[in-house]
Amino acid sequence: MVDAEGQARQRAFVEELRGRILPLRRRAEVRNEWLRQRLDAIMPELLAREGFDMWIVAAREYNEDPVIMTLLPEPSMAARRRTILVFARRPDGGVDRITLDRYGFGEFYQKGWDADSGEDQDASLARIVRERDPQSIGLNVSELFAFGDGLTYHEHGQVVSALGEKYADRTLSAERLAVGWLERRIPAELAIYPSITALGHAIIAEAFSPRTITPGVTTTDDVVWWMRQTMLDAGLQTWFQPSISIQAPGQGYDRPAQLAEQPKPRTLIQPGDLLHCDMGFYYLGLATDQQQNAYVLKPGEADAPAGLKAALAAGNRLQDIHMAAMAVGKSGNDVLREALAQANSEGLLPSIYSHPLGYHGHAAGPTIGLWDQQGGVPGRGDYELFDETCYSIELNVLHPVPEWDGQEVRMALEEDAILSGGTMHWLDGRQEALYLI
Repeated sequence: MVDAEGQARQRAFVEELRGRILPLRRRAEVRNEWLRQRLDAIMPELLAREGFDMWIVAAREYNEDPVIMTLLPEPSMAARRRTILVFARRPDGGVDRITLDRYGFGEFYQKGWDADSGEDQDASLARIVRERDPQSIGLNVSELFAFGDGLTYHEHGQVVSALGEKYADRTLSAERLAVGWLERRIPAELAIYPSITALGHAIIAEAFSPRTITPGVTTTDDVVWWMRQTMLDAGLQTWFQPSISIQAPGQGYDRPAQLAEQPKPRTLIQPGDLLHCDMGFYYLGLATDQQQNAYVLKPGEADAPAGLKAALAAGNRLQDIHMAAMAVGKSGNDVLREALAQANSEGLLPSIYSHPLGYHGHAAGPTIGLWDQQGGVPGRGDYELFDETCYSIELNVLHPVPEWDGQEVRMALEEDAILSGGTMHWLDGRQEALYLI
C-alpha cells in the first residue's frame, strides 16, 4: 500500500479520475446554470404546491441554514455577515426573488436593501412584506426535519420582530418547502448524476483489486485511507469516513448495538475473507453513497464459495423488492412495510434503512427505515415520495453459508437510484457479482 510501486499505481488511477472531473471554474458555471433552472422551474411550483405566498430564508455567516447555501450562486461560501432571501409569489404565478444582504448576488436575486440608504436590514424586510401583503409566510422551523429547521433562535426572534404582529401571525413552518426544494432534481442534474455515481463505482473497483490489496499485508485501514486519499487527490469531497469490514469463518458481521461486547475484529486482510465497503462523496453539489462487497480468493480458488454468491443473490432480490415498492405518493413507512412483508414471505432475512440522496448524503425526503427501527419511523417516515427524486437504496440480508459451517453472513448493499416518471431506476447499475481479489 505504501511502497513506490503502489504509490505510482494510485497516482495513475487518480489521473484517470481527474480526466473525468471538471476543473473548478467549470464546475461553478455548471452549478450556476442548474441554479438558474431550479429557481425558475421548481420554486414557483413548490410555493404553489405547499400553499405559501412567501418564503423567508435568513442566516448569519458561519451559522448557515442547511437550505440557504443551495440557494446561493457560486462562488458563495457563506452567508456573508447576514443574508435574507425572500421568495414572493406574484399574481401571475411567478416568483420575485429578493436578497437583503450587503453584497448582492447578481442576476440571481433582485437587491431589496441598500445598506447605505439609512434603512436597516430588518426595516427593509418589513417594507417588502408590507408591499406584498402575503397571507401565508414560510419560516424554516421544523420539529421533524433538520433541513426545515435552519432558522436559529436569535434569527427567528429578529425576523418575527421585523414582521410585526400582523404578519408574524401569518407565519407557518416551511419544512415541506425546504425538503421539497432540496429533494427535487431537474433534468440537467439527472443527466449528470449517473456519471457521478460511476466515479464511486470506479473507486470501489480499484480499491477491491489486487492492485490495492495484497492479502496478508494490507489492512482494512490501509484501504480506508487509500479511498479517502484517492477522493481528495481526484478533487472529490468525502462526506463521511469510508469503512472496510471483514467477515470470515469465525468472524461475523458487526451488530451496532453490541459492538462493545464483541472481540476486536481482525483487520489484516487474508485469503477467504468477505470484504465490505461503504463510501460516498460530493461532486457538483450532489452526493453518492455506495456499499459493495469483495471476496479474497484462497490459493487454488477461481471463484467465491457458492454460499457467498447466494447471499449476494438474496441481497439483489431484496433490492428488486424494495425498488418495486417505491412509488409516488407512498410514504417511506408504506414502502418499508410493503418491502419487508414481501421479502419475509419469500423467506429472506431482510433489513432496510434507505434514505434520500441529493444535496446531502443523508438527504431531505422520506426516511425508509432505520437499522434499529424496522417497524417504521414516525414523522420522517410518513413523508411521501415525489417524482424526480433520488435515493440510496441501503439494506442487508442475513444468509447462511454452507462452506462456513452454516455461519450467517450479512450481505449489505447500497446503490444509488432515481424515482423518475413514476419508475425507479439505478443511476449506474448495481453489484451482481462479488469482486474477486
